[in-house]
Amino acid sequence: MTETTPYDADRAGFTRQALARLVLCDHAVDLSEGATALVATGNDPDTGPGGRVSQAFQLLEFAERALVSAVVYERERGSSWAEIGQYIGLGPEEAEERFAADLADWNTAFDIPYRLDDTGRKRIPQLPTAAYDPAWACTLLDGWAVRRLTLVTDEHPVSSGLVMDEDESAP
Repeated sequence: MTETTPYDADRAGFTRQALARLVLCDHAVDLSEGATALVATGNDPDTGPGGRVSQAFQLLEFAERALVSAVVYERERGSSWAEIGQYIGLGPEEAEERFAADLADWNTAFDIPYRLDDTGRKRIPQLPTAAYDPAWACTLLDGWAVRRLTLVTDEHPVSSGLVMDEDESAP
């Protein structure tokens, strides 16, 4: 039985492709912000030995999340495993095998939106935040893009390009 979430009505106006794209955007922002933190040198004396290595290593984790999100998005938009695999140096079967669990988690999250925490009392959303609450994600990501991307002239540079349900328009 599928449980309801507080954001079901908002999410209903978004295609799964749009939700996957929002998650990719959100993970790209995390990667960008993580890289930005490595640029300034003024706080280097405050960083303990190895601290910058830790930050750089975290970028790998952010990049892996972005890659997984990109694969989920590409599958939602109809890309084949051959098309995906060619960009990461894998054959179709290898690409499918590498990302099968991630896709299964994505698909399951729509049917089972929560899991209980270790105490059994708190419900933890299974969809990534940007897909769980897409209206909030659109506001946040549009604002981030307007402030950070220099050639943006669109007030809604993220949400305006989303593929929405036929009866809906991007927020």
